[in-house]
Amino acid sequence: MKSIYDIQQFLKQYGTIIYIGDRIADLELMESELRELYQAQLIDPKEYSTALLILRHEIRFLREKAEKDR
Repeated sequence: MKSIYDIQQFLKQYGTIIYIGDRIADLELMESELRELYQAQLIDPKEYSTALLILRHEIRFLREKAEKDR
């Protein structure tokens, strides 16, 4: 996994499609879904940690951008 799109496609394999309309909320919900898959031992630790890093980086970027735009 290298991008948010890759994570979306990965989650889609498990029947999860996320679209709330708020990008940060979407990313946080993806993180929650990944956590549930990991706790259910459906995904391996490497996939989980890689996806979390990508999501958290994007969330941080969007929050910083929102702060600058204020």
